[in-house]
Amino acid sequence: MTDQPRPSIRSRWGWAILIGGLALAGLLLSLADIAIGPKWPQPLAGSFAAGAPAKYERQRPLYGPQPVRFEQKDPNQVYLIRSPIGFGVPLNPLQALRVFLSNGAGLVLLALAALLIFPSRARATVERLEGRHGIEIALVAGVAVLLLTLAAATLLRYTLVFLPVIPILLLVVLAAALFGIACISLATGRLLNRKLKLNAVHPLIAALAGTLVVFDLAVIPYAGVFVLGALAIAGLGLAVVTRFGSPSGWTFRDLNW
Repeated sequence: MTDQPRPSIRSRWGWAILIGGLALAGLLLSLADIAIGPKWPQPLAGSFAAGAPAKYERQRPLYGPQPVRFEQKDPNQVYLIRSPIGFGVPLNPLQALRVFLSNGAGLVLLALAALLIFPSRARATVERLEGRHGIEIALVAGVAVLLLTLAAATLLRYTLVFLPVIPILLLVVLAAALFGIACISLATGRLLNRKLKLNAVHPLIAALAGTLVVFDLAVIPYAGVFVLGALAIAGLGLAVVTRFGSPSGWTFRDLNW
């Protein structure tokens, strides 16, 4: 009777280590993004952050005769780390943690909710994305839909009768982009599963890992806002091309009957 081989660390804890590492990376990137300050194009230091942007009025050095302690009642308190060449870098761990737990958790919940509500449509959308030239088609379609949306909103702005249609139009576009981002997150999780050769796992776990990747990319200093914009455009195009995951997809043949 032979002994069964012991499962490796990757097979037992691979997904837990991956999700934990992605969450830690998101927290550190949020901290770095906020530390740079409210400079364009920093999403977390300005409007993307949960609550008011961090203020750097109460700056205290890490070194000195008096101990420094963070107070939970003052979310704007920061550490000021001075480099040898004279530049100060303000850090606000509490604000970064709040941003990660609010925006990151919000993105995860929205993505998982979309997958739970529309599982079959999400599967059809992911299959289209994983197909040949899927991401290129999604980006081109997203740019086209975005330009059409801006043109339609501009035209409706100069009317009085159809002016209330603009918020509805923007809401539909936002919903389509969120659905597309949720499908992109699931596709990213599946890609990580294949590349890292992890064990088979529930699709929501893979989607969770993919959503954390999207969040981490969105909070990269300076480049994150552009990456998030590209993902939103691709998600919008993906939702339109697949008609929100319709099995038949989008085609001109529907105009013939």
